[in-house]
Amino acid sequence: MELRHLRYFVAVAEAGGVTKAAAQLGIQQPPLGQQIRALEHELGVDLFDRAPKRITLNAAGKVFLEDARRILAEVSTMVAHVRRFARGEQGRLAVGFTSSASLHRLIPQLLRKFRDTYPSVEIDVEERETYELIVALEERRIDAAFLRIGVESFSNLEGHLLDLEPMVAAIPSDHRFAASPHKSLSLKNFAGEAFVVYRRPDGPGIFDGVFAALEKAHVTPKVVDEVHRIVAALNLVAAGRGMTIVPASMRFIHPEAIVYRPIAKREISPISLYFIHRRDAELQLIRNLVTTAVAHTAGRNA
Repeated sequence: MELRHLRYFVAVAEAGGVTKAAAQLGIQQPPLGQQIRALEHELGVDLFDRAPKRITLNAAGKVFLEDARRILAEVSTMVAHVRRFARGEQGRLAVGFTSSASLHRLIPQLLRKFRDTYPSVEIDVEERETYELIVALEERRIDAAFLRIGVESFSNLEGHLLDLEPMVAAIPSDHRFAASPHKSLSLKNFAGEAFVVYRRPDGPGIFDGVFAALEKAHVTPKVVDEVHRIVAALNLVAAGRGMTIVPASMRFIHPEAIVYRPIAKREISPISLYFIHRRDAELQLIRNLVTTAVAHTAGRNA
């Protein structure tokens, strides 16, 4: 039994005759009648009561009609489903973030735009450290990630620069450097000061940028704590443990206990935000997310 047999049967049943059904289907009457007979022969059941110039469903035919309609509807749903998936309009994506990237204003904007465009796509999000996300990408446990580093050294990954944002000094509110919150702070002020570090294995993009700038300024801060997450560093700053340097997008964390001051121009480079995915990504879902991310940030860093 083939699907066309079910379609022919439903057409004849709904049209109330072979002649009318053949016209609707765009086929000849004799072949259609033969297909209905072949279906009944395969089933071993007559589905129609036949009289001269008239054919009507019998009791068995009415039962079969209900099932035939249901099967054809399910097949139609299956076809529509797989076509939407192939177009990247339906399915599930796994997206990762580093802790600092997850707080960037672009991320919710971008994901909302993607959800608005593809409302049937489900997005699973998770927060991990940089290299955990890179490994997860390579092992295909996630589909894309937002990171603070480029992936030029990973031949199987591709990155798109979404934004460059300034770095700011995070200072305990009772520290002497907190007195002028709108005035730029020179890196030389960090010399000998208690400093909280976001560990390099967890945040190489931020760590490398900060310490390269401090080294260039010939400044050696007094590292009092090393933490796994940048939010933990800000918790320690809020507790008065020391100062640190973070992306400007994190200024809303503990505003009651931390003063965020801009850093003097050209003393520290802006931090990057990248959208990363595998080069061999075949799912149209991922390609659509890439297109949305690139289009949403087009011209931002021109």
